[in-house]
Amino acid sequence: MAKLKVEGHTSLFRDTVSNAVINSSTSEYNIYMARHRARNQQSDELRSACKEINNLKAELREIKSLIKKVIEK
Repeated sequence: MAKLKVEGHTSLFRDTVSNAVINSSTSEYNIYMARHRARNQQSDELRSACKEINNLKAELREIKSLIKKVIEK
């Protein structure tokens, strides 16, 4: 696999076989990975909040049905 430098960029190379542009900067990669982890954590927190809300809704429905049973007696 041969790599050619991309004009005007010090950390970018072009793979001559696949014609892909490759970034060789480890600091930019680390920044990308940090952002990726932050997005994943944010979506996990959102999923967790949705699950908690659904659990609370189910519990309220149960409480409501129990109150209706008590009132009927």
